[in-house]
Amino acid sequence: MYPDVPLAHPLGPREVLLLHESIRETAMQFGDDGARYSRLISPLVSEWPGLARDLLAPAIKIPRTLSYIRFGVHALLPFSVLADALFSTSQARTLLAGVAAHWAMPLTRPLTSVPVLLLCTLAHITRWPMVRGGTGRLIEAMAAYFKDLGGVVQLSAPVHSLSDIPPAKAVLFDLAPRQIVDILGDRLPSGYRRACARYRHGPGVLKLDWALSAPIPWISEACRSAGTVHLGGTFEEIASTERSVWEGRVPSSPFVILNQPSVFDPGRCPGGHHTAWAYCHVPVSITNKEVEYLANRIESAIEELAPGFRDTILARSVLAPTDLEYLDSNLVAGDLTGGVLDLWQVLARPVLSHVPYKIPVRGMYICSSSTPPGPGVHGMCGYWAARSALRYTFHME
Repeated sequence: MYPDVPLAHPLGPREVLLLHESIRETAMQFGDDGARYSRLISPLVSEWPGLARDLLAPAIKIPRTLSYIRFGVHALLPFSVLADALFSTSQARTLLAGVAAHWAMPLTRPLTSVPVLLLCTLAHITRWPMVRGGTGRLIEAMAAYFKDLGGVVQLSAPVHSLSDIPPAKAVLFDLAPRQIVDILGDRLPSGYRRACARYRHGPGVLKLDWALSAPIPWISEACRSAGTVHLGGTFEEIASTERSVWEGRVPSSPFVILNQPSVFDPGRCPGGHHTAWAYCHVPVSITNKEVEYLANRIESAIEELAPGFRDTILARSVLAPTDLEYLDSNLVAGDLTGGVLDLWQVLARPVLSHVPYKIPVRGMYICSSSTPPGPGVHGMCGYWAARSALRYTFHME
């Protein structure tokens, strides 16, 4: 399913910035910055097939395309530096700051321009599609195909040590580094264990899910047409919020990423009902009282832009970082990114190696987002780990 507009960023009930599928329509909102935005993004869109092959590959490599080198020149910059260099209008700086904040790092840190380049390019190419019926349908389809090939899916089978895993020539761990240490223990060389122990995780998230009696009643039609809505104010406010989270402080007005899939996929909900979800970055030390405060603050922010929203809520789920880790221990302290995305951990993910998927134990591999190319809905961590297993364990190219 494809939303009409990938992203809306309201500055008020009727003032909304939009990331359109069209580069031209997006750029038109930016006044004097429009041409600069087009010059930044248009080459990435036109060169995407070749660029993607480099971007979605292991981090340590010889680039195969000139477009990847051009991408890297801008991607290495903190978004605050890129914004100061290219954009003078608050419209461009604000809309793109919200995209940069997906990186879960202060906007003054290197590489925070990556999501701007990557996600904006994908918005212009794909409109940020959604899986019809929910992402679970994609997982079900993959599992069904796996079973057709003779595979077996076993659930509710906790693994605490290697003895819990049936004998196998190759094992791929979709886990965080510290969990691999817990499972393999002394089988791992001491240097690899130390590297995994040093691996750092980023901020957690607070996630809300709503069952609604009607679509979110945004005042702005533009917000109603968007699959994703960013709530967080101006460039300066977003930058301040993300910095405060990184420094361990709970923001008074969080930057919120909201998704409203049932507007474009009515089959997800029976009887004309709807769903929406939202999350914000939070310190891992957040208290229950602060969780409740932020949950109410997020709903108040939506209510300001969509009066009557609270009246549509049939049920609400609030998940703190500890809840997310309880539901999926791979989300260490609620970290959705699989580890801090600073320059070192983009290269050394989880260790500095040209084959980072290969664990130094025969037949063992790591395939989680703690490996290149990192977090995202691309499946390439598993792809490259599987390729590594085929090459080094099964001796197949």
